[in-house]
Amino acid sequence: MCQDCGCSITEHSHEDEHHHNHGDSLTNIHSNPQLNDKKTVDIIKKILDKNDHEASHNRSHFDKHNVLAINLMSSPGSGKTSLLEKFSQYAQFKFGVIEGDLETSKDADRLNACGIPAFQIQTGTACHLDAFMVHKGLHAMPLDEIDVCFVENVGNLVCPASYDVGTHLNIVLVSVPEGNDKIAKYPVMFRKADLILITKTDLLPYIDYDIENEKKEAKKLKPNVDILEVNINDETSIKKVCDWISASLPS
Repeated sequence: MCQDCGCSITEHSHEDEHHHNHGDSLTNIHSNPQLNDKKTVDIIKKILDKNDHEASHNRSHFDKHNVLAINLMSSPGSGKTSLLEKFSQYAQFKFGVIEGDLETSKDADRLNACGIPAFQIQTGTACHLDAFMVHKGLHAMPLDEIDVCFVENVGNLVCPASYDVGTHLNIVLVSVPEGNDKIAKYPVMFRKADLILITKTDLLPYIDYDIENEKKEAKKLKPNVDILEVNINDETSIKKVCDWISASLPS
């Protein structure tokens, strides 16, 4: 994990950056014998409070502009950026993207080339976006001209799930080539999902992947979660995702 977040909080004393979500992080604190001292717990609580306050501010900012904010999370290579590129062809809503990657502006460049307003955040060593990073990005978005702002989080199935960045909904992607065990092995991420997208389904004939069992695993973690299958080359599957998002737009 990165040196800057609560994954290695004993080595970190900067209270103004990279802040964990209360519920999951405080559970980890009490279950980790290295994080049992009161001073460390007090520092982490202070960090969490700051991030939550900033996340609430971000949400209020989106609400003021009547913009639906969606956190896109997944492991690297699951197809987040490719999906957003396809949205530019089929979505009935207008959208922008706050991009998170450790280095380069490659994903933002791809989206800009499709006519999508995108702002790149380079996190350096941080394995996630936090509310303060997203706050910088939202001011670069033309909020009066869009209906949806996607936060494309850093590719990682662990830390992004523990950070409230100020969005309204979470969409989590998991791709067929990742194998059958990702939902069960990374439950925190999938419990946070409002929608799970199982991507790269065109590879099902070539990969041993039990898609129905993976849906069952997801429902065990969150019975009311919505699940859609996505083939990036199938217009119908992309439109179904767009329809789900359109139905979630504020009135």
